[in-house]
Amino acid sequence: MITEEGIVTRLGSDTAFVKTIRTDACESCSAKDSCNTMGGGKEVEVEAINTVGAKVGDRVTLGLETAPMLKISFLLYVFPILCMIAGALTGQHFAPKYQLDPSEISVAGAFLLFFIAFLCIRVVGKKLSGNAKYRAKVIRIASRGR
Repeated sequence: MITEEGIVTRLGSDTAFVKTIRTDACESCSAKDSCNTMGGGKEVEVEAINTVGAKVGDRVTLGLETAPMLKISFLLYVFPILCMIAGALTGQHFAPKYQLDPSEISVAGAFLLFFIAFLCIRVVGKKLSGNAKYRAKVIRIASRGR
């Protein structure tokens, strides 16, 4: 499980908005400086399922299971690249059959499948956002706020 500590800044109906400072998981990532998935800055606000009844000002520990995180990472980073490669190879294969320039069709195929990959990511992302397994959870209150 990936964990991170933060402070509850506001509450939703069954969620807590937790301000964290990117540390553990992000610090070891090579893309941390250019990453915009969490806002690109040092401080990040995460909406997490409030399973422990945390209140505004509480210092809490957030948790996210590793397997869903790996699936999301694959979907965001590997899937588009695989689609792009598949598009280029498909273009390379079919271009001679239609007497077209293989290089141009490969590039067009790569961009087409790359674009389709992001449409798929958008659809799947909306579907997964409703699944609690893919959302951070407040798993522990480290200390109560004032």
